[in-house]
Amino acid sequence: MAYKISDGCIKCGTCADGCPVGAITEGEDKYVIDPDACISCGNCEANCPVGVIAED
Repeated sequence: MAYKISDGCIKCGTCADGCPVGAITEGEDKYVIDPDACISCGNCEANCPVGVIAED
């Protein structure tokens, strides 16, 4: 199951930097996780400083 970033994203990029498969890209209002590329490793959730990433 892929992870998802909610609207509280502050666009710091920490999640994208820690993604081992490059599944996270900068969107217009927040970072976005590609569900097809996500391997559900949990790095993004663990590293998010504002806690807005969770399993979808």
